[in-house]
Parts: sequence; structure tokens; C-alpha cells
Amino acid sequence: MKQTTASINLAGNLVQLDKPLVMGILNVTPDSFYPASRTEGDAEIAARAKQIIDEGGSIIDIGAYSSRPGADDVPPEEEMRRLAHALRIIRQAVGDAVCSVDTFRADVARMCVEEYGVAMVNDISGGELDGAMFDTVARLKVPYVLMHMKGTPKDMQHDPAYEDVLGEVMQYLAGKVATLNDKGVSDIVIDPGFGFGKTLDDNYRLMAHLDLFKELGCPLLVGVSRKSMICKLLGITADDALNGTTALDTFALMKGADILRVHDVRQAVEAVEITGKLKQFG
Repeated sequence: MKQTTASINLAGNLVQLDKPLVMGILNVTPDSFYPASRTEGDAEIAARAKQIIDEGGSIIDIGAYSSRPGADDVPPEEEMRRLAHALRIIRQAVGDAVCSVDTFRADVARMCVEEYGVAMVNDISGGELDGAMFDTVARLKVPYVLMHMKGTPKDMQHDPAYEDVLGEVMQYLAGKVATLNDKGVSDIVIDPGFGFGKTLDDNYRLMAHLDLFKELGCPLLVGVSRKSMICKLLGITADDALNGTTALDTFALMKGADILRVHDVRQAVEAVEITGKLKQFG
């Protein structure tokens, strides 16, 4: 299925997505599911930001609220404190690098955009956990990553069930895109939400038919980096899941992914280069 080239407005620049972008994860949480991704000290935050850019990442995705299954709640004030501190360090380390904020709270998103120049809001809840999020994004006029999640981080993996996971996730995202469009939000990136309220088979069914999500007319973000859909299938831990991540990222790129959200930036950038070369002859 031939796809039209998508684009996204990042920090005032219209970025064509004929070549997919790599979004590097920067966690300022003490309890992220992948321990090696936790960057709490000032020097660690600066080093990680530089690493993402040096290895070819286009976006730094900063999060201060772990969304792993069963994660503890983080008060808004603490999430804001962590993000403000980290964003100051990131700006000192990598200047005007493009950043997105991984949050489901409208006030947190507003602070990051208005006070620290964050260029994108990445919301795991699709606006479900804060009713003010859609209106806030409309006022901020920044791209919005719309993700599907069944339940909340606390309970999303408690026996999730679908009659038709592909159809239900597609319908959910299509409805949310329409709502956002009605509010004047047009820069929308969709994310099927791998690992967020899905069984192992659900995740692989969504991945196998990933190209169908392009019918929604929005850029497509895929985040499978070191997740349990790899670890459970292969009987390994997140520490050993880089190879599986690269395999899935490569498949996702061939199926039309426009943005890869990853822990391991260099390997994802190489996957983008290789699949891009393959597509020249496809």
C-alpha cells in the first residue's frame, strides 16, 4: 500500500517524514521498567540528552511519571518539579534540541511548553486521564501524540480483553482524532499503545497489521523498546531485549512507522537507514 508523505510541525519547523524520526527516551523517574533508562542525577541527565542527539535522535522524549504496569502514582507537583529540573539541564546541555514531554496532565504539559519550549505533548491516555488535555493542546498549538490505552497504568494489564483488538483500537483513535480536529488540533501523531492494556497476542496482532493505521491520515509512532511483548515471547529480561527491539522496529518501519520511540537511539537510526535503502527498490 503506497503511503503519502506525512509531516509534522516541530518547534516552528515543518518536518517532512519521508525519512522516519527517532525519539530517544529520557526518564527522570526512579522506577521505570528498564532500570538502565533511569537518569536521576544532573550529570546523567545531561549525558543522556547529548547521547540521544549525538547518536542521531531527532526528539528527546522526557518523562517523570513511570507508566509501567502497576506503577505508583506521582503527585502533579513532583512530576512538575522533576521535569522543570531536567529541562533546565537539557537546555544547558543540548541547547534548542527538540523535546517532547511524556505526560497525561494538562497543567504539566502547559508548563513544559510555555516555560521550557517543549515542542510536543506525548499523552499515554489519549486525554482520558485529564479532561482538560485536548483544550490545552489546542491552545498550546503543539503536536499531540494520541495513544490508545485500556485502563490506567495501575490496572491496564489486569486481564485486558477485546472482541477485535485491531478494530477497537482503530475506532478509538479515529474518534479521538475527530474530536481533536473539531477543537482545531491538526498536528496529531497516533500511537497504538503497544503494551498498554494488551495481551501478548494483541500486541503482535496490532504490529502485524500496523499499516492499516495509516488510513487514519496521521503520522504513526511506534514504541516497543525493550517491552514485555519481546521479553515474554523470548523468555528474557529488558536488559537483553535490544535485538528483539531492533527486529520489531525494522518491521514497523517497513509497515509505515514515522517515528520510533526507543531507548537505544543508534540502533534505531541504523534501522531507519537500512529500511530506507530497501524501500528505494521496493
